[in-house]
Amino acid sequence: MAATDFKDYYAVLGISKSADADEIKRVYRKLARKYHPDMNPGDRQAETRFKEVSEAYEVLSDPEKRRKYDQFGQYWRQADQAGRAGSPFNPNGFGDFDGFEFGRYGSFDDFINELLGRMGADMGQDRSAQGRQRGATGYSTSSGNNLDTEASLSLTFAEAFRGTEKRLSVGGDTFTVRIPPGTKPGQKIRVRGKGQFSPMYTTERGDLYLKTEVAPHPFFQLDGDALVCEVPIAPDEAVLGAEIEVPTPDGSVTVKIPAGIRSGQSLRLRGKGWVTKAGRGDQLVKVIIVPPKDLSGEERDLYEKIKTSRKTDPRSQLKDVQL
Repeated sequence: MAATDFKDYYAVLGISKSADADEIKRVYRKLARKYHPDMNPGDRQAETRFKEVSEAYEVLSDPEKRRKYDQFGQYWRQADQAGRAGSPFNPNGFGDFDGFEFGRYGSFDDFINELLGRMGADMGQDRSAQGRQRGATGYSTSSGNNLDTEASLSLTFAEAFRGTEKRLSVGGDTFTVRIPPGTKPGQKIRVRGKGQFSPMYTTERGDLYLKTEVAPHPFFQLDGDALVCEVPIAPDEAVLGAEIEVPTPDGSVTVKIPAGIRSGQSLRLRGKGWVTKAGRGDQLVKVIIVPPKDLSGEERDLYEKIKTSRKTDPRSQLKDVQL
Protein backbone atom coordinates (compact mmCIF):
# COMPACT_ATOMS: atom_id res chain seq x y z
CA MET A 1 0.00 0.00 0.00
CA ALA A 2 1.46 3.33 -0.98
CA ALA A 3 1.52 6.10 1.59
CA THR A 4 -0.93 8.09 -0.51
CA ASP A 5 -3.47 5.26 -0.14
CA PHE A 6 -3.51 5.49 3.64
CA LYS A 7 -6.85 6.44 5.17
CA ASP A 8 -7.00 8.31 8.45
CA TYR A 9 -10.02 6.55 9.98
CA TYR A 10 -10.16 9.02 12.84
CA ALA A 11 -10.45 11.88 10.33
CA VAL A 12 -13.06 9.95 8.35
CA LEU A 13 -15.29 9.81 11.44
CA GLY A 14 -14.26 13.26 12.63
CA ILE A 15 -13.09 12.07 16.06
CA SER A 16 -9.88 12.28 18.05
CA LYS A 17 -7.54 9.35 18.63
CA SER A 18 -8.57 9.35 22.28
CA ALA A 19 -12.25 8.70 21.46
CA ASP A 20 -13.76 5.82 23.42
CA ALA A 21 -15.93 2.99 22.08
CA ASP A 22 -19.21 4.74 22.91
CA GLU A 23 -18.23 7.91 21.06
CA ILE A 24 -17.08 5.92 18.04
CA LYS A 25 -20.39 4.04 17.92
CA ARG A 26 -22.46 7.20 18.38
CA VAL A 27 -20.63 9.14 15.65
CA TYR A 28 -20.75 6.18 13.26
CA ARG A 29 -24.50 5.70 13.64
CA LYS A 30 -25.09 9.38 12.95
CA LEU A 31 -22.90 9.37 9.82
CA ALA A 32 -24.22 6.01 8.59
CA ARG A 33 -27.78 7.28 8.71
CA LYS A 34 -26.79 10.53 6.99
CA TYR A 35 -24.92 8.93 4.08
CA HIS A 36 -26.76 5.61 3.73
CA PRO A 37 -27.55 4.86 0.04
CA ASP A 38 -31.21 4.27 0.88
CA MET A 39 -31.36 7.81 2.25
CA ASN A 40 -29.48 9.23 -0.75
CA PRO A 41 -30.67 7.32 -3.83
CA GLY A 42 -28.44 7.90 -6.85
CA ASP A 43 -25.93 10.00 -4.90
CA ARG A 44 -22.51 8.48 -5.68
CA GLN A 45 -20.67 10.81 -3.31
CA ALA A 46 -22.93 9.82 -0.42
CA GLU A 47 -22.44 6.13 -1.27
CA THR A 48 -18.66 6.56 -1.30
CA ARG A 49 -18.77 8.45 1.98
CA PHE A 50 -20.94 5.72 3.52
CA LYS A 51 -18.42 3.04 2.55
CA GLU A 52 -15.56 5.09 3.99
CA VAL A 53 -17.44 5.60 7.26
CA SER A 54 -18.30 1.87 7.48
CA GLU A 55 -14.69 0.88 6.78
CA ALA A 56 -13.43 3.25 9.49
CA TYR A 57 -15.95 1.93 12.00
CA GLU A 58 -15.06 -1.69 11.19
CA VAL A 59 -11.46 -1.04 12.27
CA LEU A 60 -11.87 1.42 15.14
CA SER A 61 -14.72 -0.50 16.81
CA ASP A 62 -12.56 -3.63 17.07
CA PRO A 63 -10.03 -3.22 19.93
CA GLU A 64 -7.43 -5.52 18.35
CA LYS A 65 -7.72 -4.00 14.87
CA ARG A 66 -7.58 -0.52 16.36
CA ARG A 67 -4.42 -1.40 18.29
CA LYS A 68 -2.74 -2.67 15.11
CA TYR A 69 -3.94 0.39 13.18
CA ASP A 70 -2.59 2.79 15.80
CA GLN A 71 0.74 0.95 15.94
CA PHE A 72 1.46 0.22 12.27
CA GLY A 73 -0.57 2.88 10.44
CA GLN A 74 -0.84 2.15 6.72
CA TYR A 75 0.71 -1.33 7.20
CA TRP A 76 -1.66 -2.49 9.95
CA ARG A 77 -3.42 -5.15 7.84
CA GLN A 78 -0.12 -6.64 6.67
CA ALA A 79 1.24 -6.60 10.19
CA ASP A 80 -1.87 -8.39 11.42
CA GLN A 81 -1.40 -11.15 8.84
CA ALA A 82 2.35 -11.35 9.26
CA GLY A 83 2.12 -11.77 13.01
CA ARG A 84 -0.07 -14.89 12.89
CA ALA A 85 1.84 -18.16 12.96
CA GLY A 86 0.72 -20.35 10.10
CA SER A 87 -0.22 -17.36 7.94
CA PRO A 88 1.34 -17.16 4.44
CA PHE A 89 3.57 -14.38 5.79
CA ASN A 90 4.68 -16.37 8.84
CA PRO A 91 4.13 -20.10 8.06
CA ASN A 92 6.71 -21.41 10.54
CA GLY A 93 5.52 -19.28 13.44
CA PHE A 94 8.45 -16.88 13.86
CA GLY A 95 6.72 -15.06 16.66
CA ASP A 96 5.09 -11.71 17.24
CA PHE A 97 5.83 -8.91 14.77
CA ASP A 98 4.92 -6.15 17.25
CA GLY A 99 7.48 -3.37 16.99
CA PHE A 100 8.56 -4.41 13.49
CA GLU A 101 9.36 -1.32 11.39
CA PHE A 102 7.31 -1.91 8.27
CA GLY A 103 7.66 1.74 7.34
CA ARG A 104 11.31 1.27 6.35
CA TYR A 105 10.25 -0.72 3.27
CA GLY A 106 9.23 0.99 0.05
CA SER A 107 6.29 -1.41 -0.30
CA PHE A 108 4.95 -4.50 1.44
CA ASP A 109 6.27 -6.60 -1.47
CA ASP A 110 9.78 -5.53 -0.44
CA PHE A 111 9.08 -6.76 3.07
CA ILE A 112 7.80 -10.13 1.75
CA ASN A 113 10.86 -10.59 -0.45
CA GLU A 114 13.21 -9.99 2.47
CA LEU A 115 11.14 -12.20 4.76
CA LEU A 116 11.15 -15.10 2.29
CA GLY A 117 14.88 -14.65 1.76
CA ARG A 118 15.47 -15.13 5.48
CA MET A 119 13.07 -18.05 5.69
CA GLY A 120 14.08 -19.92 2.54
CA ALA A 121 16.97 -21.96 3.93
CA ASP A 122 15.10 -23.11 7.04
CA MET A 123 11.97 -23.95 5.07
CA GLY A 124 13.97 -25.91 2.49
CA GLN A 125 15.62 -27.99 5.22
CA ASP A 126 12.26 -28.69 6.89
CA ARG A 127 10.69 -29.85 3.63
CA SER A 128 13.63 -32.07 2.71
CA ALA A 129 13.32 -33.74 6.09
CA GLN A 130 9.60 -34.22 5.57
CA GLY A 131 10.27 -35.77 2.16
CA ARG A 132 12.74 -38.28 3.62
CA GLN A 133 10.33 -39.21 6.40
CA ARG A 134 7.63 -39.98 3.83
CA GLY A 135 9.97 -41.98 1.68
CA ALA A 136 9.28 -39.68 -1.24
CA THR A 137 11.79 -38.88 -3.94
CA GLY A 138 10.52 -35.31 -4.14
CA TYR A 139 8.32 -33.04 -2.09
CA SER A 140 5.98 -30.31 -3.25
CA THR A 141 3.50 -28.23 -1.32
CA SER A 142 -0.23 -28.41 -1.91
CA SER A 143 -2.72 -25.57 -1.91
CA GLY A 144 -3.46 -26.05 1.74
CA ASN A 145 -4.16 -23.66 4.56
CA ASN A 146 -0.57 -22.35 4.52
CA LEU A 147 -1.21 -20.76 1.11
CA ASP A 148 -4.83 -19.75 1.61
CA THR A 149 -5.41 -16.19 2.69
CA GLU A 150 -8.35 -14.35 4.19
CA ALA A 151 -9.46 -10.78 3.71
CA SER A 152 -12.41 -8.71 4.82
CA LEU A 153 -14.99 -7.54 2.31
CA SER A 154 -17.32 -4.71 3.32
CA LEU A 155 -20.83 -4.71 1.87
CA THR A 156 -23.79 -2.42 2.29
CA PHE A 157 -26.98 -3.99 3.57
CA ALA A 158 -28.53 -3.68 0.10
CA GLU A 159 -25.51 -5.29 -1.61
CA ALA A 160 -25.64 -8.25 0.75
CA PHE A 161 -29.39 -8.65 0.23
CA ARG A 162 -29.53 -8.28 -3.56
CA GLY A 163 -26.06 -9.53 -4.47
CA THR A 164 -23.48 -7.55 -6.40
CA GLU A 165 -20.15 -7.69 -8.19
CA LYS A 166 -17.00 -6.26 -6.66
CA ARG A 167 -13.83 -5.28 -8.47
CA LEU A 168 -10.92 -6.16 -6.20
CA SER A 169 -7.15 -5.76 -6.31
CA VAL A 170 -5.25 -8.33 -4.27
CA GLY A 171 -1.57 -9.20 -4.53
CA GLY A 172 -1.17 -7.29 -7.78
CA ASP A 173 -4.15 -9.05 -9.39
CA THR A 174 -7.33 -7.21 -10.29
CA PHE A 175 -10.44 -9.34 -10.68
CA THR A 176 -14.21 -9.33 -10.29
CA VAL A 177 -15.96 -11.29 -7.55
CA ARG A 178 -19.65 -12.11 -7.67
CA ILE A 179 -21.42 -11.74 -4.33
CA PRO A 180 -24.56 -13.93 -4.28
CA PRO A 181 -27.91 -12.54 -3.05
CA GLY A 182 -28.58 -13.22 0.62
CA THR A 183 -24.96 -13.05 1.75
CA LYS A 184 -24.77 -12.84 5.55
CA PRO A 185 -22.24 -11.25 7.89
CA GLY A 186 -19.28 -13.52 8.54
CA GLN A 187 -19.92 -15.64 5.46
CA LYS A 188 -16.79 -16.66 3.54
CA ILE A 189 -16.63 -16.45 -0.24
CA ARG A 190 -13.93 -18.57 -1.84
CA VAL A 191 -11.95 -17.18 -4.78
CA ARG A 192 -9.85 -19.97 -6.24
CA GLY A 193 -6.22 -19.34 -7.10
CA LYS A 194 -6.04 -15.82 -5.65
CA GLY A 195 -4.22 -16.67 -2.43
CA GLN A 196 -0.48 -16.64 -1.75
CA PHE A 197 2.19 -18.20 -3.94
CA SER A 198 4.23 -20.98 -2.44
CA PRO A 199 7.48 -19.46 -1.14
CA MET A 200 9.43 -22.38 -2.64
CA TYR A 201 7.27 -23.23 -5.67
CA THR A 202 5.97 -20.00 -7.15
CA THR A 203 3.71 -21.72 -9.71
CA GLU A 204 1.52 -23.02 -6.91
CA ARG A 205 -1.03 -20.73 -5.32
CA GLY A 206 -3.67 -20.99 -2.63
CA ASP A 207 -7.19 -19.59 -2.47
CA LEU A 208 -8.52 -16.31 -1.19
CA TYR A 209 -11.38 -16.33 1.31
CA LEU A 210 -13.38 -13.15 1.57
CA LYS A 211 -15.06 -12.79 4.96
CA THR A 212 -18.07 -10.54 4.51
CA GLU A 213 -18.86 -7.66 6.81
CA VAL A 214 -22.31 -6.12 6.32
CA ALA A 215 -22.90 -2.52 7.37
CA PRO A 216 -25.96 -1.99 9.58
CA HIS A 217 -29.14 -0.58 8.06
CA PRO A 218 -30.98 2.33 9.71
CA PHE A 219 -34.35 0.52 9.52
CA PHE A 220 -33.89 -3.23 8.91
CA GLN A 221 -32.05 -5.70 11.14
CA LEU A 222 -31.13 -9.26 10.19
CA ASP A 223 -32.15 -12.04 12.59
CA GLY A 224 -31.46 -15.43 11.04
CA ASP A 225 -33.48 -15.43 7.81
CA ALA A 226 -35.91 -12.82 9.12
CA LEU A 227 -35.77 -9.06 8.71
CA VAL A 228 -36.84 -7.19 11.83
CA CYS A 229 -38.00 -3.59 11.91
CA GLU A 230 -39.73 -1.24 14.33
CA VAL A 231 -42.72 0.84 13.25
CA PRO A 232 -44.21 3.59 15.44
CA ILE A 233 -47.97 4.01 15.75
CA ALA A 234 -50.11 6.58 17.58
CA PRO A 235 -52.18 5.67 20.67
CA ASP A 236 -55.46 6.07 18.79
CA GLU A 237 -54.21 3.68 16.08
CA ALA A 238 -53.40 1.14 18.77
CA VAL A 239 -56.84 1.47 20.36
CA LEU A 240 -58.99 1.66 17.24
CA GLY A 241 -56.84 -0.24 14.78
CA ALA A 242 -55.50 1.20 11.51
CA GLU A 243 -53.98 0.51 8.14
CA ILE A 244 -50.41 1.81 7.77
CA GLU A 245 -47.66 1.72 5.16
CA VAL A 246 -44.59 -0.32 6.10
CA PRO A 247 -41.31 -0.38 4.11
CA THR A 248 -40.08 -3.76 2.88
CA PRO A 249 -37.11 -4.65 0.63
CA ASP A 250 -39.61 -4.84 -2.23
CA GLY A 251 -41.28 -1.48 -1.52
CA SER A 252 -43.98 -0.30 0.88
CA VAL A 253 -46.94 -2.53 1.68
CA THR A 254 -50.16 -1.86 3.55
CA VAL A 255 -50.33 -3.53 6.95
CA LYS A 256 -53.49 -3.82 9.03
CA ILE A 257 -52.98 -2.95 12.69
CA PRO A 258 -55.55 -4.83 14.81
CA ALA A 259 -57.46 -2.86 17.43
CA GLY A 260 -56.00 -3.24 20.92
CA ILE A 261 -52.47 -4.13 19.80
CA ARG A 262 -49.81 -3.82 22.50
CA SER A 263 -46.53 -1.96 22.22
CA GLY A 264 -43.75 -4.41 21.34
CA GLN A 265 -46.06 -6.89 19.63
CA SER A 266 -44.82 -8.10 16.23
CA LEU A 267 -46.71 -8.70 13.00
CA ARG A 268 -45.36 -11.15 10.42
CA LEU A 269 -45.05 -10.34 6.72
CA ARG A 270 -44.44 -13.68 5.05
CA GLY A 271 -41.90 -13.85 2.25
CA LYS A 272 -40.58 -10.33 2.82
CA GLY A 273 -37.42 -11.30 4.71
CA TRP A 274 -33.87 -12.26 3.78
CA VAL A 275 -32.99 -14.07 0.56
CA THR A 276 -32.29 -17.79 1.09
CA LYS A 277 -31.70 -20.77 -1.17
CA ALA A 278 -35.24 -21.91 -0.39
CA GLY A 279 -36.80 -18.54 -1.19
CA ARG A 280 -37.37 -15.70 1.25
CA GLY A 281 -37.63 -15.47 5.01
CA ASP A 282 -40.25 -13.34 6.78
CA GLN A 283 -40.26 -9.73 7.88
CA LEU A 284 -41.22 -9.08 11.50
CA VAL A 285 -42.79 -5.69 12.14
CA LYS A 286 -42.44 -4.71 15.79
CA VAL A 287 -45.10 -2.15 16.71
CA ILE A 288 -44.10 0.64 19.09
CA ILE A 289 -46.84 2.87 20.51
CA VAL A 290 -45.51 6.42 20.58
CA PRO A 291 -47.44 8.99 22.64
CA PRO A 292 -47.44 12.54 21.26
CA LYS A 293 -45.08 15.00 22.94
CA ASP A 294 -46.68 18.24 21.81
CA LEU A 295 -50.46 18.29 22.21
CA SER A 296 -52.79 20.96 20.92
CA GLY A 297 -55.37 22.33 23.34
CA GLU A 298 -58.10 20.32 21.66
CA GLU A 299 -56.07 17.08 21.82
CA ARG A 300 -55.34 17.59 25.50
CA ASP A 301 -59.03 18.15 26.25
CA LEU A 302 -59.94 14.95 24.44
CA TYR A 303 -57.32 12.94 26.32
CA GLU A 304 -58.61 14.39 29.59
CA LYS A 305 -62.12 13.27 28.69
CA ILE A 306 -60.86 9.78 27.90
CA LYS A 307 -59.02 9.71 31.22
CA THR A 308 -62.10 10.65 33.25
CA SER A 309 -64.45 8.33 31.38
CA ARG A 310 -62.12 5.31 31.12
CA LYS A 311 -63.61 2.25 32.86
CA THR A 312 -60.65 -0.12 32.59
CA ASP A 313 -57.57 -0.20 34.80
CA PRO A 314 -54.54 -1.66 32.98
CA ARG A 315 -52.83 -2.30 36.35
CA SER A 316 -55.70 -4.01 38.14
CA GLN A 317 -53.83 -7.33 38.21
CA LEU A 318 -51.01 -5.72 40.21
CA LYS A 319 -53.09 -5.00 43.31
CA ASP A 320 -52.53 -8.43 44.86
CA VAL A 321 -48.85 -8.74 43.98
CA GLN A 322 -46.68 -9.45 46.99
CA LEU A 323 -43.08 -10.46 47.59
